[in-house]
Amino acid sequence: MDSLLSARALTKLYGLVIGVNDITLELPRGVRGLLGPNGAGKSTFLKLITGQLRPTEGEVLVFGERPWSNPGLFRRIGFCPEQDAFWDFLTAREFVAALGRMGGLEAADAGRKAEAALERCGATEFMDRKIGGYSKGMRQRTKVAQALVHDPELIILDEPLTGTDPVGRHELVELVKGLGREGKSVLISSHVLHEVQAMTEDFLLIHSGRVLASGNVREIRAVMNEYPHRITIKADDVRALARAVVRDLPVSGVDVDEGAGTLLVRTREPKLFFEGLTRLGAEGGVREVLSQDDNLDAVFAYLVTRG
Repeated sequence: MDSLLSARALTKLYGLVIGVNDITLELPRGVRGLLGPNGAGKSTFLKLITGQLRPTEGEVLVFGERPWSNPGLFRRIGFCPEQDAFWDFLTAREFVAALGRMGGLEAADAGRKAEAALERCGATEFMDRKIGGYSKGMRQRTKVAQALVHDPELIILDEPLTGTDPVGRHELVELVKGLGREGKSVLISSHVLHEVQAMTEDFLLIHSGRVLASGNVREIRAVMNEYPHRITIKADDVRALARAVVRDLPVSGVDVDEGAGTLLVRTREPKLFFEGLTRLGAEGGVREVLSQDDNLDAVFAYLVTRG
């Protein structure tokens, strides 16, 4: 089956507080970001997927199975939680091996696979020290390693970049990209949109417990026609270019900043605009073209406003 996860009218209530609200979706296998601000419902959604919570209404299926009270399914899933839950008196090697045993590994394999998972997460230097003395970044690497140790088909990472230094963030980004190339499915929850965009081009955008959009960032942006695309152009003669753009291209607004040598254009037909701009480039001496909306921050801001 290509389906990784499906939800139908999935709802979780905490008393009168809504955790997730009537989510219906179908996700194929692959690497995908789960994005939204703190309190958006991301962690609740992940806990429903991993069987830590039971839906109030509706259902969620992972690999076609309900996760609640399903140990067989747990062996196919690796989960890195946002919150720490360590035995601080153990070393990382001991901790990851112990969780590997709980995930179904034989005793003879657990130690070897724990070391391999920790090495892959850049934890070799400290894996034989007690966890109680670890920095936040060391703890994050250890949490990711325990999610990988039993070689799951689906890896779920809840805010894995929190507390990591620039080197750690880069290494974790490369790790996720490598898992995707190996055919693993990865779901990464984060509120740092640009960092997740470095790992994958496919996203779920969630806000106030609702999924606002799902898909590739450019595909999502393309259907939001009520918001003109914003394009910044640097040129040698921005006034000459502005005249040509207004005369020949489909635009809904143009702002000129002569001091910066830039032109801000708004258009509802970006494909036609870019095709025409190629023909006009010589008129104003176009040096650089940047789409301000070809990023997750802008798309998410639009969706929250609309939602």
